[in-house]
Amino acid sequence: MIFIAEKVIINNLVVKALVRRLWGIIMYSNVMDHITFLMQLPENEQKFICLTLGACIFFLASCAALQPSGGAASTYPLIPIPQYLMAGEGFFFLTKNSSIAISEEGEKVGEYFLHILGRSTGYLFTASKNTQGKADINLVIDPGSDFPGPEGYGLEVNEKNIKIIAATPAGLFYGCQTLLQLFPPEIYSTRIISTVKWKVPVVTIRDKPRFTWRGAMLDVARHFFNVQDIKRFIDLMAFHKLNRLHMHLSDDQGWRIEIKSRPALALHGGSSQVGEGQGGYYTQEEFKEIVQYGLDRFITIIPEIDMPGHTNAALSSYPELNIDNIAPELYRGTNVGFSCLDIYNESVYEFINDVMRELSTISPGPYIHIGGDEVDKAKKTDYIYFINKVQDIVYSHNKEMIGWEEVSQADLNQSAIVQYWKKLTLAKQGIKKGNRIIVSLAKKMYLDMKYNESTPIGQNWAGIINLKDAYLWDPAIPGLHEQHILGIEAPLWTESVQTMKDIEYLCFPRLAGYAELAWSDENDRDWKDYKARLAHHGKRLDAQGVNYYKSPLIDW
Repeated sequence: MIFIAEKVIINNLVVKALVRRLWGIIMYSNVMDHITFLMQLPENEQKFICLTLGACIFFLASCAALQPSGGAASTYPLIPIPQYLMAGEGFFFLTKNSSIAISEEGEKVGEYFLHILGRSTGYLFTASKNTQGKADINLVIDPGSDFPGPEGYGLEVNEKNIKIIAATPAGLFYGCQTLLQLFPPEIYSTRIISTVKWKVPVVTIRDKPRFTWRGAMLDVARHFFNVQDIKRFIDLMAFHKLNRLHMHLSDDQGWRIEIKSRPALALHGGSSQVGEGQGGYYTQEEFKEIVQYGLDRFITIIPEIDMPGHTNAALSSYPELNIDNIAPELYRGTNVGFSCLDIYNESVYEFINDVMRELSTISPGPYIHIGGDEVDKAKKTDYIYFINKVQDIVYSHNKEMIGWEEVSQADLNQSAIVQYWKKLTLAKQGIKKGNRIIVSLAKKMYLDMKYNESTPIGQNWAGIINLKDAYLWDPAIPGLHEQHILGIEAPLWTESVQTMKDIEYLCFPRLAGYAELAWSDENDRDWKDYKARLAHHGKRLDAQGVNYYKSPLIDW
């Protein structure tokens, strides 16, 4: 609210300085410093600040729903919208002679940042490690800083220099993403652009995410996507401050990860997919490459092995896992619910232990997803027995278990995570057991749902999800309060998705809205304002060659 008052109402520079101090009093924690500062001011300035503070409290109370829009949105078209932003006047200009300093702990972040800057500007920057404010751009990690949370950051742009400060490399990385969005959209180009003035508007930002878990899921089982496709998807996620990539690695149609103690899973089970095509799988070295690529962009890879249903590829590879010990044919259709492991066969759990052991070795993240959905072939008591057994196996390999909402029926450890996709009653059941919830509500968040009836690819069984419907809702609903929610995750199932272009078309720009839903405060989100910012955001997607859906709801 202060930045609106400053930009629209206040022109006097002295008054602006006092208002900026007032913003600090309201938003920052070191209140005694500000009181000391006030006591040192002349009496007339003290009176001004006290009167202004009272007026601002009244202004904030009466205009709590007011959001930056119109000119503010077009000047600062950031996605996700930051928690706190104060506008300034003027610009910082980046030139080939600009100096850049990066804290030693932020070296990896600096490499990423310099790569993005260099490929479009053509400037060959080198960074020093002197971050005492002497460089034109300073990327600073200060573990003692008061920026909130491990992913929070502060960004200060004035006409002479830029400073990003965070307590952790993750916070610094997200601050860099915000700074890059303040540049002209061409900063994301993969070729040198010589016709653009590389300027950044003067602004002060203090930011942190709403949710810890900000994710997307990619189904690589129905159709296989190679390592380069996954890296491309990770880059687009990182650009939106998302931090979890859930990879659906197995299903009826294919098994996509090498398990060396069970080689037929990949060699046989990985040879099919929906429709025509040879399928494929990731070697363990390739998967570790994906994991590291994600970690370098602060994205944790969550591997999923779906069980006890969605297992035809495994049953075809190892028939002893099947109730009748007969190997079914590889499956290329799209039906669900017809396959199931032999729940009371101890060799099944030996198989699962082999898979979990090898998967844990190549997945340094704390989680393994066991699926657990749509098991039509098992009775409830049998299903609960299975989930309880598998949970113990997962924890024996020092991982936390995640499962689709159906797993809440089992005797879950409190550290288990329940992924809510359809039935709120099952999510509530998990909450009663002390489990955290990931919200992936199909009718609001499934990225494979069509934008409208004429969308050339996608499905509609969960509904049509246009951009407005994807944006204008909140995961915190009656019975599922914010304190229960670990975060949100937007899944893309790939029955109808065959290429990277298909992935981009169904994910973008909807995933940008989900990123804002996960990062920004609910009270800061506004459809009219978001439309204006998204129109500009399309230029960034264009610069990256993203095949996104140009919705008629947006004035592109």
